[in-house]
Amino acid sequence: MIALLLGAKCLGFIAGVAHEQAAGPYQRYFSDNTFPIGVWLQQPGHATRYRELGINLYVGLWKGPTAEQLATLRRAAMPVICEQNEIGLMSPDRDIIVGWQQVDEPDNAQPLFGRIGLGRAGWGSPIQPAEMMRRYQAMRIRDSTRPVFMSMGKGVAWDAWKGRGNRTGHPEDYAEYVKAADIVSFDIYPAAERDAVLAGRLDVVAQGVRRLVEWAGPGKTVWNVIGASRVKNPDATVDPQKIRAQVWMSIISGSRGIVYFVHQFKPRFVEASWFEDPRLAEAIRKINAQVQGMARIINSPATHDVANVTVRNMRGKGHARDVAITSRRSGCSIYVFATSLVDMPLEVEVQLHDFNAVNNVDVLDEGRSIKVKGGRFRDEYPPYGVRLYEAATSKSCGASGS
Repeated sequence: MIALLLGAKCLGFIAGVAHEQAAGPYQRYFSDNTFPIGVWLQQPGHATRYRELGINLYVGLWKGPTAEQLATLRRAAMPVICEQNEIGLMSPDRDIIVGWQQVDEPDNAQPLFGRIGLGRAGWGSPIQPAEMMRRYQAMRIRDSTRPVFMSMGKGVAWDAWKGRGNRTGHPEDYAEYVKAADIVSFDIYPAAERDAVLAGRLDVVAQGVRRLVEWAGPGKTVWNVIGASRVKNPDATVDPQKIRAQVWMSIISGSRGIVYFVHQFKPRFVEASWFEDPRLAEAIRKINAQVQGMARIINSPATHDVANVTVRNMRGKGHARDVAITSRRSGCSIYVFATSLVDMPLEVEVQLHDFNAVNNVDVLDEGRSIKVKGGRFRDEYPPYGVRLYEAATSKSCGASGS
Protein backbone atom coordinates (compact mmCIF):
# COMPACT_ATOMS: atom_id res chain seq x y z
CA MET A 1 0.00 0.00 0.00
CA ILE A 2 2.83 2.41 0.84
CA ALA A 3 4.39 1.76 -2.55
CA LEU A 4 1.11 2.57 -4.27
CA LEU A 5 0.74 5.77 -2.26
CA LEU A 6 4.26 6.83 -3.09
CA GLY A 7 3.68 6.22 -6.77
CA ALA A 8 0.67 8.52 -6.68
CA LYS A 9 1.99 11.14 -4.29
CA CYS A 10 5.63 11.40 -5.28
CA LEU A 11 5.54 11.14 -9.03
CA GLY A 12 2.40 13.14 -9.62
CA PHE A 13 1.78 15.43 -6.70
CA ILE A 14 3.38 18.71 -7.74
CA ALA A 15 1.22 20.93 -9.90
CA GLY A 16 1.35 24.24 -11.62
CA VAL A 17 3.88 23.98 -14.40
CA ALA A 18 2.81 26.62 -16.89
CA HIS A 19 1.32 25.04 -20.00
CA GLU A 20 3.75 26.93 -22.18
CA GLN A 21 6.73 25.49 -20.29
CA ALA A 22 8.68 23.05 -22.39
CA ALA A 23 8.51 19.42 -21.34
CA GLY A 24 11.76 18.24 -19.82
CA PRO A 25 13.26 15.80 -17.34
CA TYR A 26 11.20 17.35 -14.52
CA GLN A 27 7.80 16.79 -16.08
CA ARG A 28 7.21 13.47 -14.33
CA TYR A 29 7.02 15.25 -10.98
CA PHE A 30 4.15 17.51 -12.01
CA SER A 31 0.42 16.95 -12.28
CA ASP A 32 -2.28 19.35 -13.40
CA ASN A 33 -4.71 17.91 -10.85
CA THR A 34 -2.78 18.81 -7.70
CA PHE A 35 -1.55 22.07 -6.23
CA PRO A 36 1.66 21.99 -4.14
CA ILE A 37 0.93 23.09 -0.58
CA GLY A 38 4.06 22.76 1.49
CA VAL A 39 5.34 23.51 4.97
CA TRP A 40 8.82 24.83 5.69
CA LEU A 41 11.44 22.95 7.75
CA GLN A 42 9.30 20.76 9.98
CA GLN A 43 10.08 17.53 11.80
CA PRO A 44 9.19 14.47 9.71
CA GLY A 45 7.33 13.04 12.69
CA HIS A 46 4.64 15.69 12.16
CA ALA A 47 3.98 14.66 8.55
CA THR A 48 0.76 12.71 9.18
CA ARG A 49 -0.76 15.59 11.14
CA TYR A 50 0.18 18.04 8.42
CA ARG A 51 -1.35 15.82 5.76
CA GLU A 52 -4.64 16.02 7.67
CA LEU A 53 -4.45 19.80 7.23
CA GLY A 54 -3.99 19.55 3.47
CA ILE A 55 -0.19 19.75 3.34
CA ASN A 56 1.21 17.57 0.55
CA LEU A 57 4.88 18.56 0.63
CA TYR A 58 7.75 19.12 3.05
CA VAL A 59 10.33 21.74 2.06
CA GLY A 60 13.62 21.54 3.91
CA LEU A 61 14.97 19.07 6.47
CA TRP A 62 16.96 20.21 9.49
CA LYS A 63 20.57 19.05 9.07
CA GLY A 64 19.37 16.56 6.51
CA PRO A 65 18.38 14.61 4.70
CA THR A 66 19.25 11.80 7.06
CA ALA A 67 18.31 8.17 6.56
CA GLU A 68 15.88 8.37 9.48
CA GLN A 69 14.17 11.51 8.14
CA LEU A 70 13.62 9.97 4.72
CA ALA A 71 12.34 6.70 6.16
CA THR A 72 9.86 8.58 8.36
CA LEU A 73 8.57 10.66 5.45
CA ARG A 74 8.28 7.56 3.29
CA ARG A 75 6.13 5.84 5.90
CA ALA A 76 3.92 8.94 6.00
CA ALA A 77 3.87 9.16 2.16
CA MET A 78 4.97 12.79 2.44
CA PRO A 79 7.12 13.99 -0.50
CA VAL A 80 10.00 16.31 0.30
CA ILE A 81 12.29 18.87 -1.32
CA CYS A 82 15.61 18.86 0.52
CA GLU A 83 19.30 19.57 0.17
CA GLN A 84 21.31 17.22 -2.00
CA ASN A 85 23.75 14.94 -0.19
CA GLU A 86 25.03 11.39 -0.51
CA ILE A 87 22.28 9.99 1.70
CA GLY A 88 19.61 11.63 -0.43
CA LEU A 89 21.22 10.40 -3.62
CA MET A 90 21.74 6.81 -2.47
CA SER A 91 19.09 6.09 0.19
CA PRO A 92 16.62 3.24 -0.49
CA ASP A 93 13.96 5.81 0.47
CA ARG A 94 15.16 8.42 -2.05
CA ASP A 95 11.98 8.15 -4.12
CA ILE A 96 10.28 10.29 -1.47
CA ILE A 97 12.56 13.15 -2.59
CA VAL A 98 10.89 15.11 -5.40
CA GLY A 99 13.29 18.03 -5.66
CA TRP A 100 16.64 19.40 -4.51
CA GLN A 101 16.92 22.56 -2.45
CA GLN A 102 19.41 25.36 -2.98
CA VAL A 103 20.68 27.29 0.06
CA ASP A 104 17.89 29.46 1.44
CA GLU A 105 17.84 33.21 0.70
CA PRO A 106 21.15 33.47 -1.16
CA ASP A 107 20.17 37.02 -2.18
CA ASN A 108 20.45 38.23 1.43
CA ALA A 109 23.68 39.33 3.10
CA GLN A 110 25.46 36.24 4.39
CA PRO A 111 26.80 35.91 7.95
CA LEU A 112 30.52 36.26 8.61
CA PHE A 113 32.10 34.10 11.29
CA GLY A 114 35.14 34.91 13.39
CA ARG A 115 38.25 32.78 13.54
CA ILE A 116 37.66 31.86 17.18
CA GLY A 117 34.48 29.94 17.83
CA LEU A 118 31.34 30.05 15.74
CA GLY A 119 30.03 33.45 16.76
CA ARG A 120 28.83 35.67 13.94
CA ALA A 121 31.27 38.47 13.22
CA GLY A 122 28.96 40.51 11.02
CA TRP A 123 27.37 40.37 7.62
CA GLY A 124 28.98 40.05 4.22
CA SER A 125 27.66 40.15 0.67
CA PRO A 126 24.90 37.96 -0.77
CA ILE A 127 25.98 34.82 -2.57
CA GLN A 128 26.63 35.83 -6.15
CA PRO A 129 24.21 34.59 -8.84
CA ALA A 130 27.16 33.05 -10.70
CA GLU A 131 27.99 30.93 -7.65
CA MET A 132 24.36 29.82 -7.34
CA MET A 133 24.45 28.85 -11.00
CA ARG A 134 27.58 26.79 -10.40
CA ARG A 135 25.86 24.95 -7.54
CA TYR A 136 22.77 24.39 -9.66
CA GLN A 137 24.79 22.85 -12.47
CA ALA A 138 26.60 20.60 -9.99
CA MET A 139 23.25 19.36 -8.65
CA ARG A 140 22.06 18.69 -12.17
CA ILE A 141 25.17 16.63 -12.93
CA ARG A 142 24.55 14.45 -9.86
CA ASP A 143 20.83 14.08 -10.62
CA SER A 144 19.16 15.46 -13.73
CA THR A 145 15.76 13.88 -12.97
CA ARG A 146 14.58 16.11 -10.13
CA PRO A 147 13.89 19.87 -10.23
CA VAL A 148 16.00 22.27 -8.17
CA PHE A 149 14.13 24.63 -5.83
CA MET A 150 15.45 27.99 -4.64
CA SER A 151 13.70 30.43 -2.31
CA MET A 152 14.86 34.02 -1.97
CA GLY A 153 14.22 36.80 0.52
CA LYS A 154 11.91 39.77 0.65
CA GLY A 155 14.08 41.81 -1.70
CA VAL A 156 12.06 40.08 -4.45
CA ALA A 157 9.09 42.19 -3.37
CA TRP A 158 10.75 45.16 -1.65
CA ASP A 159 13.74 46.94 -3.18
CA ALA A 160 14.60 48.80 0.04
CA TRP A 161 15.08 45.62 2.09
CA LYS A 162 18.31 46.34 3.98
CA GLY A 163 18.91 42.65 4.59
CA ARG A 164 20.56 42.48 1.17
CA GLY A 165 23.52 44.43 2.49
CA ASN A 166 25.62 45.94 -0.27
CA ARG A 167 23.11 44.74 -2.90
CA THR A 168 20.15 46.59 -1.40
CA GLY A 169 18.34 48.43 -4.17
CA HIS A 170 19.60 46.15 -6.92
CA PRO A 171 16.53 44.25 -8.18
CA GLU A 172 18.35 43.51 -11.43
CA ASP A 173 20.17 40.71 -9.56
CA TYR A 174 17.04 38.57 -9.59
CA ALA A 175 16.97 38.08 -13.34
CA GLU A 176 20.28 36.25 -12.80
CA TYR A 177 19.34 34.40 -9.62
CA VAL A 178 16.32 32.73 -11.24
CA LYS A 179 18.59 30.97 -13.71
CA ALA A 180 19.95 28.85 -10.85
CA ALA A 181 16.80 26.79 -10.20
CA ASP A 182 13.78 25.22 -11.88
CA ILE A 183 11.31 26.28 -9.18
CA VAL A 184 11.91 29.77 -7.79
CA SER A 185 10.27 31.21 -4.69
CA PHE A 186 10.56 34.01 -2.13
CA ASP A 187 9.30 34.89 1.33
CA ILE A 188 7.85 38.02 2.88
CA TYR A 189 5.62 38.11 5.97
CA PRO A 190 3.77 41.45 6.14
CA ALA A 191 1.16 40.21 8.63
CA ALA A 192 3.94 39.71 11.21
CA GLU A 193 6.19 42.54 10.05
CA ARG A 194 7.42 45.08 12.62
CA ASP A 195 8.81 47.56 10.09
CA ALA A 196 6.15 50.28 9.84
CA VAL A 197 6.70 50.58 6.09
CA LEU A 198 5.74 46.94 5.48
CA ALA A 199 3.54 46.06 8.46
CA GLY A 200 0.14 44.86 7.31
CA ARG A 201 0.91 45.51 3.62
CA LEU A 202 -0.39 42.20 2.29
CA ASP A 203 -0.22 43.56 -1.25
CA VAL A 204 3.59 43.21 -1.27
CA VAL A 205 3.03 39.45 -1.52
CA ALA A 206 1.24 39.90 -4.84
CA GLN A 207 3.85 42.42 -5.96
CA GLY A 208 6.66 39.95 -5.28
CA VAL A 209 4.94 37.13 -7.15
CA ARG A 210 4.32 39.32 -10.19
CA ARG A 211 7.93 40.46 -10.26
CA LEU A 212 9.26 36.95 -9.85
CA VAL A 213 7.01 35.67 -12.64
CA GLU A 214 8.40 38.39 -14.92
CA TRP A 215 12.02 37.64 -14.03
CA ALA A 216 11.56 33.88 -14.28
CA GLY A 217 9.83 33.82 -17.65
CA PRO A 218 7.92 30.84 -19.05
CA GLY A 219 10.74 28.36 -18.50
CA LYS A 220 10.54 28.41 -14.68
CA THR A 221 7.86 27.65 -12.12
CA VAL A 222 7.11 30.28 -9.44
CA TRP A 223 6.09 29.49 -5.86
CA ASN A 224 6.10 31.63 -2.73
CA VAL A 225 6.34 31.27 1.04
CA ILE A 226 3.53 32.67 3.18
CA GLY A 227 3.90 33.57 6.84
CA ALA A 228 1.28 31.76 8.91
CA SER A 229 2.59 32.47 12.41
CA ARG A 230 3.70 35.41 14.53
CA VAL A 231 7.30 34.72 13.44
CA LYS A 232 9.35 37.21 15.54
CA ASN A 233 6.52 39.58 16.42
CA PRO A 234 4.74 38.60 19.66
CA ASP A 235 2.20 41.37 19.10
CA ALA A 236 1.09 40.04 15.70
CA THR A 237 -2.30 38.38 15.29
CA VAL A 238 -2.44 35.28 13.14
CA ASP A 239 -5.60 36.00 11.15
CA PRO A 240 -6.91 33.17 8.90
CA GLN A 241 -8.59 35.70 6.61
CA LYS A 242 -5.26 37.44 6.01
CA ILE A 243 -3.61 34.10 5.31
CA ARG A 244 -6.38 33.23 2.84
CA ALA A 245 -5.98 36.62 1.16
CA GLN A 246 -2.25 36.06 0.69
CA VAL A 247 -2.79 32.55 -0.68
CA TRP A 248 -5.26 33.72 -3.29
CA MET A 249 -3.47 36.92 -4.28
CA SER A 250 -0.40 34.73 -4.81
CA ILE A 251 -2.30 32.31 -7.03
CA ILE A 252 -4.00 35.08 -8.98
CA SER A 253 -0.63 36.78 -9.53
CA GLY A 254 0.96 33.62 -10.92
CA SER A 255 2.24 31.48 -8.05
CA ARG A 256 1.81 27.76 -8.68
CA GLY A 257 2.84 26.51 -5.26
CA ILE A 258 2.47 27.69 -1.66
CA VAL A 259 4.84 26.94 1.23
CA TYR A 260 3.72 27.94 4.73
CA PHE A 261 6.16 29.27 7.31
CA VAL A 262 4.78 28.23 10.71
CA HIS A 263 7.72 28.78 13.09
CA GLN A 264 7.28 31.18 15.98
CA PHE A 265 10.42 32.67 17.59
CA LYS A 266 8.93 35.12 20.12
CA PRO A 267 7.81 35.28 22.87
CA ARG A 268 9.06 31.65 22.81
CA PHE A 269 10.18 29.26 20.13
CA VAL A 270 7.50 27.00 18.67
CA GLU A 271 8.33 24.95 15.59
CA ALA A 272 4.83 23.74 14.72
CA SER A 273 2.72 26.69 15.90
CA TRP A 274 -0.49 25.52 14.20
CA PHE A 275 -0.73 22.56 16.54
CA GLU A 276 -1.14 24.91 19.51
CA ASP A 277 -4.19 26.59 17.96
CA PRO A 278 -6.88 24.12 16.78
CA ARG A 279 -9.11 26.89 15.42
CA LEU A 280 -6.31 28.25 13.26
CA ALA A 281 -5.42 24.74 12.10
CA GLU A 282 -9.02 24.12 11.06
CA ALA A 283 -9.14 27.42 9.17
CA ILE A 284 -5.92 26.51 7.36
CA ARG A 285 -7.35 23.10 6.50
CA LYS A 286 -10.36 24.77 4.86
CA ILE A 287 -8.17 27.16 2.87
CA ASN A 288 -6.04 24.26 1.63
CA ALA A 289 -9.08 22.14 0.79
CA GLN A 290 -10.57 24.93 -1.32
CA VAL A 291 -7.33 25.46 -3.24
CA GLN A 292 -6.82 21.73 -3.75
CA GLY A 293 -10.41 21.29 -4.86
CA MET A 294 -9.83 23.86 -7.62
CA ALA A 295 -6.32 22.74 -8.56
CA ARG A 296 -7.19 21.63 -12.08
CA ILE A 297 -8.86 24.98 -12.77
CA ILE A 298 -6.06 27.02 -11.19
CA ASN A 299 -3.44 25.16 -13.20
CA SER A 300 -5.23 25.66 -16.52
CA PRO A 301 -4.22 28.59 -18.76
CA ALA A 302 -5.52 32.02 -17.83
CA THR A 303 -8.23 33.28 -20.16
CA HIS A 304 -9.20 36.82 -21.11
CA ASP A 305 -12.81 36.89 -20.02
CA VAL A 306 -12.37 40.01 -17.87
CA ALA A 307 -12.57 43.05 -20.11
CA ASN A 308 -12.39 45.80 -17.50
CA VAL A 309 -12.34 46.38 -13.73
CA THR A 310 -13.65 49.56 -12.11
CA VAL A 311 -12.82 50.15 -8.45
CA ARG A 312 -14.23 52.64 -5.93
CA ASN A 313 -12.94 52.91 -2.40
CA MET A 314 -14.48 54.54 0.66
CA ARG A 315 -13.36 57.94 -0.62
CA GLY A 316 -15.12 57.46 -3.93
CA LYS A 317 -11.88 56.85 -5.78
CA GLY A 318 -9.95 53.76 -6.69
CA HIS A 319 -7.73 52.09 -9.24
CA ALA A 320 -7.91 48.80 -11.10
CA ARG A 321 -4.50 48.00 -9.61
CA ASP A 322 -6.20 47.80 -6.18
CA VAL A 323 -7.59 44.40 -7.23
CA ALA A 324 -5.76 41.31 -8.44
CA ILE A 325 -7.97 39.39 -10.86
CA THR A 326 -7.74 36.49 -13.30
CA SER A 327 -10.10 34.12 -15.07
CA ARG A 328 -10.27 30.51 -16.19
CA ARG A 329 -12.66 28.32 -18.17
CA SER A 330 -13.62 24.75 -17.44
CA GLY A 331 -16.39 22.92 -19.24
CA CYS A 332 -19.24 25.39 -19.64
CA SER A 333 -18.17 27.57 -16.71
CA ILE A 334 -16.18 30.78 -16.45
CA TYR A 335 -14.27 31.28 -13.19
CA VAL A 336 -13.14 34.71 -12.04
CA PHE A 337 -10.77 34.89 -9.05
CA ALA A 338 -10.24 38.30 -7.44
CA THR A 339 -8.61 39.71 -4.32
CA SER A 340 -8.50 43.21 -2.93
CA LEU A 341 -4.96 44.55 -2.52
CA VAL A 342 -5.84 47.36 -0.12
CA ASP A 343 -6.73 47.57 3.55
CA MET A 344 -10.07 49.30 3.05
CA PRO A 345 -13.52 48.37 1.72
CA LEU A 346 -14.00 48.47 -2.04
CA GLU A 347 -16.83 48.41 -4.54
CA VAL A 348 -15.70 46.54 -7.62
CA GLU A 349 -17.39 46.35 -11.02
CA VAL A 350 -16.24 43.59 -13.36
CA GLN A 351 -17.02 43.67 -17.06
CA LEU A 352 -16.86 40.40 -18.98
CA HIS A 353 -16.09 40.08 -22.66
CA ASP A 354 -18.58 37.27 -23.30
CA PHE A 355 -21.49 39.14 -21.70
CA ASN A 356 -24.22 37.59 -23.87
CA ALA A 357 -23.36 34.16 -22.50
CA VAL A 358 -23.60 34.98 -18.76
CA ASN A 359 -26.69 35.91 -16.74
CA ASN A 360 -25.50 35.34 -13.15
CA VAL A 361 -22.31 34.69 -11.24
CA ASP A 362 -22.23 32.55 -8.11
CA VAL A 363 -19.91 33.61 -5.29
CA LEU A 364 -18.29 30.36 -4.25
CA ASP A 365 -18.54 29.38 -0.56
CA GLU A 366 -20.78 32.36 0.19
CA GLY A 367 -24.15 31.02 -0.93
CA ARG A 368 -25.12 34.02 -3.03
CA SER A 369 -25.46 35.00 -6.67
CA ILE A 370 -25.02 38.30 -8.47
CA LYS A 371 -27.00 39.37 -11.52
CA VAL A 372 -24.97 40.18 -14.62
CA LYS A 373 -26.34 43.12 -16.62
CA GLY A 374 -24.82 44.13 -19.91
CA GLY A 375 -21.82 41.99 -19.16
CA ARG A 376 -21.17 43.76 -15.84
CA PHE A 377 -21.60 42.77 -12.22
CA ARG A 378 -20.78 44.59 -8.99
CA ASP A 379 -19.67 43.34 -5.60
CA GLU A 380 -18.40 44.74 -2.32
CA TYR A 381 -15.05 43.67 -0.88
CA PRO A 382 -13.88 43.96 2.71
CA PRO A 383 -10.24 44.95 3.32
CA TYR A 384 -8.06 42.39 1.50
CA GLY A 385 -11.22 40.47 0.65
CA VAL A 386 -11.24 37.39 -1.58
CA ARG A 387 -13.98 36.68 -4.11
CA LEU A 388 -14.19 33.52 -6.22
CA TYR A 389 -16.89 33.59 -8.90
CA GLU A 390 -18.34 30.92 -11.15
CA ALA A 391 -20.62 31.67 -14.09
CA ALA A 392 -22.32 29.13 -16.32
CA THR A 393 -22.36 30.20 -19.95
CA SER A 394 -25.50 29.85 -22.02
CA LYS A 395 -23.52 29.11 -25.17
CA SER A 396 -22.77 25.54 -26.16
CA CYS A 397 -19.23 24.47 -25.33
CA GLY A 398 -17.08 21.41 -25.49
CA ALA A 399 -16.16 19.16 -22.59
CA SER A 400 -12.87 20.99 -22.08
CA GLY A 401 -14.23 24.50 -22.43
CA SER A 402 -13.02 27.13 -24.85
